[in-house]
Amino acid sequence: MTLAIERNDPVISGHAESYRRAMSAKRRQTLIGAAIFLVCVWLAALGSEVDPGKFVENAWRFPKYILETMPTLRFATLSADMAEWFWGIKGWLKLLWQTILIAYTGTILGALGGFLLCFVAAANLGRSSWLRFATRRFLEFSRTVPEIVFALIFVIAFGLGPLPGMLAIAIHTMGAMGKLFSEVVENIDMKPVDGMTATGAGWWQIIRFAVVPQVLSNFASYSLLRFEINVRGASIMGFVGAGGIGQDLIEAIRKFYFTDISAILLLIIVTVMLIDYGTERLRHALLSLEHGR
Repeated sequence: MTLAIERNDPVISGHAESYRRAMSAKRRQTLIGAAIFLVCVWLAALGSEVDPGKFVENAWRFPKYILETMPTLRFATLSADMAEWFWGIKGWLKLLWQTILIAYTGTILGALGGFLLCFVAAANLGRSSWLRFATRRFLEFSRTVPEIVFALIFVIAFGLGPLPGMLAIAIHTMGAMGKLFSEVVENIDMKPVDGMTATGAGWWQIIRFAVVPQVLSNFASYSLLRFEINVRGASIMGFVGAGGIGQDLIEAIRKFYFTDISAILLLIIVTVMLIDYGTERLRHALLSLEHGR
């Protein structure tokens, strides 16, 4: 059954007018917000001395550079062209494996450090306010300083090689993981904690039996996600001599070995995609176990 609507009904006309006014006000707010955003972008560009005209004038150079790095592949000689493109595949794979190991070791050490510090930094578990304050500031320092800066410092201290890169990633990971882990801890169900406290359990016993079982799957999921990020970060550690495939990449860029640049970048991209896919499946499996699905 269809109901007839009387457009001249004062009630319906009033609702229609209210709707038009609301939509008009929303459009004005959108336009004002867009104008404010553009003004802020313009002011930020002026303050940082960004020249939009220069960007527009030279934007074509970026795709041109990418095209210059691509090899010439012919169907008749495809095998020979591919062999010439990936002429250094054995050395690059060795450095790529070193990059993965740097990221893996740095992630393990950083996640372990974040795990040990997150319980002190959590507001609902930390019993000492000054210790919680100091721990949070330390974690902020660890994640605020860029990895490449830590790598430069460690290269000076320990020399060239993968060790500085691994230490840089571990420290930065500890700061990031400590922050994320503490937020997970702050959102736990406090009933098990209160129950163990009532039985006279010690602080570490409470952590072990009342807190860790609630957060372990989330901790593992965040650690896997961080491993993905660290593989990307480890790829550029070689720029400052901290090991990994980045050292060959920066050398190719500096010496204008164009086809080597695209070959190394393709290897890094494929590796990161495979790791992303694998860790994503593991994260989903962990979260499914947590929720009983």
